[in-house]
Amino acid sequence: MSKYPQLTDAGIIAFLEEGERLYPDNAVNFTLDEQRAFYDRYCQHFAGRRPINVAILDFNVGVVKCRRYTPQQARAKLLYLHGGGFVVGGIESHDAICADLADLAQVEVTAVEYALVPEYPFPAAFNQCWAVLQSLGPCVVAGDSAGGNLAAALCLKARDSGMTQIKGQVLIYPGLGGDVSKGSYVTQALAPGLSTQDTIYYRDTYGGIGNKFAQPLVETNYHGLPPAFLVACAHDPLHDDAHEYAAKLSTAGVKAEVREEPNLVHAFLRARKLSTEAAASFKAIAQAISHFS
Repeated sequence: MSKYPQLTDAGIIAFLEEGERLYPDNAVNFTLDEQRAFYDRYCQHFAGRRPINVAILDFNVGVVKCRRYTPQQARAKLLYLHGGGFVVGGIESHDAICADLADLAQVEVTAVEYALVPEYPFPAAFNQCWAVLQSLGPCVVAGDSAGGNLAAALCLKARDSGMTQIKGQVLIYPGLGGDVSKGSYVTQALAPGLSTQDTIYYRDTYGGIGNKFAQPLVETNYHGLPPAFLVACAHDPLHDDAHEYAAKLSTAGVKAEVREEPNLVHAFLRARKLSTEAAASFKAIAQAISHFS
């Protein structure tokens, strides 16, 4: 009998079972070095090969390391911000994801190795991502999990600053600072791959609680923001954040679409080679990026 009776996608179940071997459920209880080693090993295992027709260039914006992925016929630019709870991850952890997005969406992708916590608490990562955004010109912003948080926060600051260069925001199972005492934070508290306790640890370690650039859902004015495409997974404590953010955008007259994934889990981007449903969602993400571009 499966350890995950709530899941029906065999590829997702295989992904979770394999992930358990590489990344322990209680990873947040280990040292930072151990957490990062677990995550790097986990990401590398599921990475796959880069598309051969995507050119790679490493460069810096100030002190911030970046990587650019350029397909043969890039039509626009995408700023991609990686997940990892602000604690783990970097350019290498999301290398294959960014390369595949560049290939599928035919956009030039810039990935950012922003400063991690707890060594560099909020707003260090946010400020570094802002600096990279300013260097790009017109673009779409996107990110998964913590990266979705950063992408949404950049949209808020850009709007507040009178900047109109962001064409759209693509937020993949983002953590946006929702109320952890209700909704999916309660019903999915022990969801496969990410628990509510994990999200609280990452939120508290990041800092900036009550600041809209750390928790975009505390903002009270959503007018004038870029259109949004969000992905929400049913088996994820962060599920309701995507819907709440989209509802607030819609109320403010901003076009916002949520792709609901009833059979997927947090971090499913890494299962896109194993699961037909994850692959379909990844394709829809690339299409949304192309649409905004």
